[in-house]
Amino acid sequence: MVWITDPVRIGNLLRATFYVIVGVVLARGARYAINRSAHTLSPQQKQLLSRIAYYGILTLFFVSAMRQFGFDFTVLLGAAGIVTLAIGFASQTSASNLISGLFLVLERVVQIGDIVSVDDVTGEILTVDLLSTKIRTFDNLLVRIPNETMVKARITTLNRFPIRRVDLRVGVAYHSDLGAVQRTLFAVAHANPNCLDEPGPLLISQGFGDSSIDYQFSVWAKTDQFLTVRNSVTREIKEAFDAAGIEIPFPQRVLHGGRDPLAVRLPLPETLERDDDGEEREAPAPS
Repeated sequence: MVWITDPVRIGNLLRATFYVIVGVVLARGARYAINRSAHTLSPQQKQLLSRIAYYGILTLFFVSAMRQFGFDFTVLLGAAGIVTLAIGFASQTSASNLISGLFLVLERVVQIGDIVSVDDVTGEILTVDLLSTKIRTFDNLLVRIPNETMVKARITTLNRFPIRRVDLRVGVAYHSDLGAVQRTLFAVAHANPNCLDEPGPLLISQGFGDSSIDYQFSVWAKTDQFLTVRNSVTREIKEAFDAAGIEIPFPQRVLHGGRDPLAVRLPLPETLERDDDGEEREAPAPS
């Protein structure tokens, strides 16, 4: 209990306590300020910067507080360097994911709430952490993708823009009136309240198929109504074609054997004879 009566030690204790209190207050204040005032930052960037600021300030003030008791961090920093080097060799994958996570956050490749397609996974971004990105698929499964994979993969964001184009493939029979086909498709688009007038519908010929003349019929819709428009327009095209007498053909093949029919002759049972293997064959005609 000698240190209680030692003015120097008491002063060091008071200064260390002061550093800790100030550090906690400043760290929380910096975190709050970043989360509240940085309107131009994405949620991922706010989260990353607030964590860096919070733990960075706490570390600085904690080091200052410990120095009041005579701790020398020079030796600790040297040892920490050696340990960090050893850990780095042992966890190269984690380091790669960490660096990739920083790129994802700072570049705003994806954001929380985005609907993305990454390779064969499609779903909503739940979190973008420093090591991995978590996606909830449409069948309510949680998929964790390492950030290194996210950086290397081809990412398609399905809801980044307010409108999307709905592409439908339509095939009509060769004997169809193509003018009537175009008028019917455009009438379906204009009658659907969820199809946008601008940009307007688009009909593109895809060529002559095996069984039909193929078109790509495209309409524009709001992104949150994409599936609704796709389903409703498909149904309305089928109903409109039926009403207009436009045929959507099944896959089919037409075989031609020339003008004259092929001569087909079936052997009669009494003209068959068995060979040495016991199989039936037609007996040769008598000479």
